[in-house]
Amino acid sequence: MLTTDRAAQLADIQVTKRTEPSLAAWGVRIEALGGRLLRAGLALTLLWIGGMKFTEMEAQAIRPFIENSPLFSWTYPVMGVQGTSNLLGVTEIAIGLAILSRPWFARIAAVGSLLGALTFLGTLSFLITTPGVWADDIGGFPAIGALGQFLIKDVALLAISVWSLGEALRAAGRGDADSTAERM
Repeated sequence: MLTTDRAAQLADIQVTKRTEPSLAAWGVRIEALGGRLLRAGLALTLLWIGGMKFTEMEAQAIRPFIENSPLFSWTYPVMGVQGTSNLLGVTEIAIGLAILSRPWFARIAAVGSLLGALTFLGTLSFLITTPGVWADDIGGFPAIGALGQFLIKDVALLAISVWSLGEALRAAGRGDADSTAERM
């Protein structure tokens, strides 16, 4: 038989369990927020960098990467420095907008995320092809120079794109672009 004090304590614990979210519940909420922030941050990065591609400053800044890349160097003779930069800008903006469409169009977001992953794989290839990426004056690899520091963020952006692709595919497979509990 429980004493009155013990019964009151148990009643308080039951009320607390029903009204205060558990650590797991907080974890679910924070994880969902994190997913939204990852997707928004990825899209914002693509939109912003894509918009900058229309400036001469950015067209010149990417020049060492494009000129030394066997995948991309052919674009300069065909489109010129600014034309190539503009095309990259249009592409990055389109990818960013596609990724942002996730709450309404999961399949489009999946395509955008896949293209984002391919974009970042392409830019990470510059780590291999661009002179000056490695800090040769202090021994080279794994020390990175200024160009390498500019590129290394794309490892994280690639990972976010892959996560976004998986999440969007899962949503598309469910047949709904979004659910109230899991809006990303």
